[in-house]
Amino acid sequence: MGDVVSSHLDEAKREIITARTEQVMEEVGRLYEQQYAVALFNKVRFDIEGGGGPQPQLLHRKISLENKSIFSGSLFQYLEENKKWRNRFLFVPDSYNINYYDNKTSHDKGLHPKGSINCAGYKVLTSMEQYLDLISNSLPGVNAKVGSSPFLKCATQFPLILWHPYARHYYFCAQTEKEQQKWHAVLQDCIRHANDGLSEEDTVQTPAFTDAVRLYRQAQGHYGTWDMMCGIPSQILSNLVMEGLLPELRELISPRLKGKMHDRQRSWILISDAVYSLVQRQCEAHDEATVQRCEAGRRSMEAAIRKDMDQIITSKEHVTNKIQAAVLPKAEKLLKVSIQPYISSILDALMEPTSRGFSEVRDVFFRELVDMSKNTLNEGTKETVAQHMEKISMLAFHPVKMQSCYEKVEQLSLEGLQQRFDVSSPSVFVQRAQILMREQMDDAVYTFEQILHQSLESQGTEELCKTIQRCQDRVVKKFDYDSSTVRKRFFREALLQIFIPYMLKQLSPSCALELPRFQELIFEDFSRFILVENIFEEVVLHSVMKDIMM
Repeated sequence: MGDVVSSHLDEAKREIITARTEQVMEEVGRLYEQQYAVALFNKVRFDIEGGGGPQPQLLHRKISLENKSIFSGSLFQYLEENKKWRNRFLFVPDSYNINYYDNKTSHDKGLHPKGSINCAGYKVLTSMEQYLDLISNSLPGVNAKVGSSPFLKCATQFPLILWHPYARHYYFCAQTEKEQQKWHAVLQDCIRHANDGLSEEDTVQTPAFTDAVRLYRQAQGHYGTWDMMCGIPSQILSNLVMEGLLPELRELISPRLKGKMHDRQRSWILISDAVYSLVQRQCEAHDEATVQRCEAGRRSMEAAIRKDMDQIITSKEHVTNKIQAAVLPKAEKLLKVSIQPYISSILDALMEPTSRGFSEVRDVFFRELVDMSKNTLNEGTKETVAQHMEKISMLAFHPVKMQSCYEKVEQLSLEGLQQRFDVSSPSVFVQRAQILMREQMDDAVYTFEQILHQSLESQGTEELCKTIQRCQDRVVKKFDYDSSTVRKRFFREALLQIFIPYMLKQLSPSCALELPRFQELIFEDFSRFILVENIFEEVVLHSVMKDIMM
């Protein structure tokens, strides 16, 4: 199979790959450096002025997972090199990478895994029909049918396939339907965690990066949500490159692929994976260099911001007023005709499944504590309580126990609205809601741990069940308050993610030509921190905010 890759990825193709990657990375790097200065200004301004908003009542642990295992067990795995199925021991550590071993003994001895899977950008499939539908779209004119010569024969009737639009695919089989369901929940959790690769705590690099990627895609005519905004920066950038590069390579390579239909499909998957690896290495190096360059100038840039903060703010407000006068009439007209009539229906579509999901989080948490109370009736000692708390402490990260919560929000549908507002799929919102649900569960568990610990220190173990009940009631009240706040924020963010790209797409053609003249109003020393394109987007954002905040 290595021959397939080397024969189709000759020197000329590799030069195309390098050139296209460099082209994208140079432009994204330029945008990142611009947005880094703006993000740094916004951070320093926020640090000085502060921000409002309700404070959460639940406590938040600084390190959620440390040296904890998420899940482990055995599955059959298909090996490409010898086209055979082998029993594998899978272990999911706190990194959520899937490590697979020959057997459990190899893992217990501390041997290196046979392989490790980072699940960012993957989908988990539970049937060959689903898989064949996806790979049939990967090569034009090569369509697979379930009844035809099989792509591969599964070891059991309970497959679990990890599919990626660019990277290699992984094939597993479970022994029973129950095991398949369990592992499906685990693999989905690994994907969910890996997709959420950008740190929200970094208030400079993360917004600079996400804005640079968004602005690059908008310049290519791609507004709206993007399913492949998955993983760490190098993975997201690789997806960005592959979005344009792969169709070009497919046109060059697919006519030269030989063999039966599924042989050509296999070859293309291997070629795509090899290209993705090459692109990712190049993206990683370029991204690291760009970030280092920006970080090296951070101290002097921050000093300049602090020295001239009042003047920068005054200058920005002056330019904002000018842009508002030009943009607001058009934005408000668009808002009235194309946005306001749809707000309530989209909000309803978001609210029902999300609220059911958070309600299920509350119920699962409550049931676990009820079980704990029942068990302490028999053995009411601190040791027993400690054992139960050790189990409950991992509740938010137990893929199977949390699955009933996640399933509720998976029913979210924006059917009929997706195409109008350029929403690729609801998956962006589903995964975001699920991550918030997991955070809320962990905050509730951690708060309960702290309150119970304090109560036991002051009261001892007498009337242990009543103590647990009192702590439980306090935490549930805090959960209800925080859950309401988190959901409201999620709904606002989701509505903005749906409407703002649509409005920018509609307004940009008429407004873009006017923006350069406003740049002349900005004093040169402040021009790094005030970009008219960003102000234009802020004006559009504020035009729709009053309707969304209602």
